[in-house]
Amino acid sequence: MEAFLAKFFKFKERGTDLRTEVVAGIATFLTMAYIIVVNPQILSKTGMSFSGVLFATVLVSSISSILMGLYANLPYALAPGMGINAFFTYVIVKEMGVPWQTALGVVFVSGIIFVILSVTKVRAKIVESVPANLRYAVASGIGVFIALIGLKEVGFIKTSPDTLVTFGGFDPYTVLFLAGLLIVSILVVKRIRGALVLGIVMNSILALIVTKVGMSQGLLDKPIVVPPKAVLNLPDFSVFLKLNVLDALTIGMIPPIFTLLFTDMFDSISTFLGVAHVAGLIDKRGQPINIDRALLVDALATTVSGLSGTSSATTYIESAAGVEEGGRTGLTAVVAGLLFLPFMFFSPILSFVPSVATAPILVIVGVFMAQALKNIDWKIMDEAIPAFVAFLMIPLSYSITQGISWGFLTYTAIKLLTGKSKDLNLTLIVIDIFAILALFLVSKA
Repeated sequence: MEAFLAKFFKFKERGTDLRTEVVAGIATFLTMAYIIVVNPQILSKTGMSFSGVLFATVLVSSISSILMGLYANLPYALAPGMGINAFFTYVIVKEMGVPWQTALGVVFVSGIIFVILSVTKVRAKIVESVPANLRYAVASGIGVFIALIGLKEVGFIKTSPDTLVTFGGFDPYTVLFLAGLLIVSILVVKRIRGALVLGIVMNSILALIVTKVGMSQGLLDKPIVVPPKAVLNLPDFSVFLKLNVLDALTIGMIPPIFTLLFTDMFDSISTFLGVAHVAGLIDKRGQPINIDRALLVDALATTVSGLSGTSSATTYIESAAGVEEGGRTGLTAVVAGLLFLPFMFFSPILSFVPSVATAPILVIVGVFMAQALKNIDWKIMDEAIPAFVAFLMIPLSYSITQGISWGFLTYTAIKLLTGKSKDLNLTLIVIDIFAILALFLVSKA
């Protein structure tokens, strides 16, 4: 079996082995497993069944990740996208008053359009048109974005009316986060294999100990880790195949379809670019390998999302955790996808892994991805300025799409106004037009 897997996934060509790929798959899964609970929490505010969306989330994440591994042979896992689920809930359903069944139809239609764009190689051309310095900036910006998510999850930083963000102060969560960050940092510095996975396990155990002691001594108002009340949950099919495609094909649904299309497209493309450069999975032209197949899988994942009963799936930036563990083939994605499956039935077990255990991992992954900044040519200002704008806007706007859109627009404007229009191409101009439309629609929403 190991020989077959080595040949099928090309272990030798990618410089990896079975153990490394399995550990990488576990790392990827653990850093993105939060979506199993978080996605239903957000989408249930539309009136959808929490358990129904949970089943859809697990189903989509598993199928699409396994397909990415088997068809594209890339270590990228997929799941319903954060940000996209918020757009689905708060804009399409709550603000526009669209029934969730029709909103699922919108997801499905956008997926079909994705498939067409992928099969006709339009999406691949879009990837190739992204300037190299912008790619490095996006990769680094995503890294800071990941770290920001981790810091925010545990309250280490919080919003401030005066300074936008500020230190959140000391409490059991932030102290545990600092301890966990130190543990993971030492494991990484010592180059311990499986450092991120081991860090999550150790941090979870530490959180459990602190909870037990703190609650027994009256030092905590509430437990940090809540043991699951049940182990088994049967799948809920209440939102499965409940989409309304006919109402999604009306004129009024064009703006949400377009915005969803644009946001999903550039979330996935920027993730491909960022993680591929970190993993070294690029060809001689500097393009991500197997990008055509990867984009097709990503498109199919969005289509399956609408059918299953959840917002659009996309390639996850947390895939960088598996890449940093040495994952270089599709087996990493397959392992991550398979690990989702049991939680169709055993979802309560995930409550044992608290955010204070995973947040330090996100910060460390941010460190790894930010290394791409060194590849930017900071002495060429017409390249450096747009790259910096993209890098800065991703975490500050809390949106990968905003970052890459403003990076594109700044790049084009500077090139045109400084007489360097030869550095532009038709695809990039078309992207700029769609970026302006998407930004306008988002601002109106």
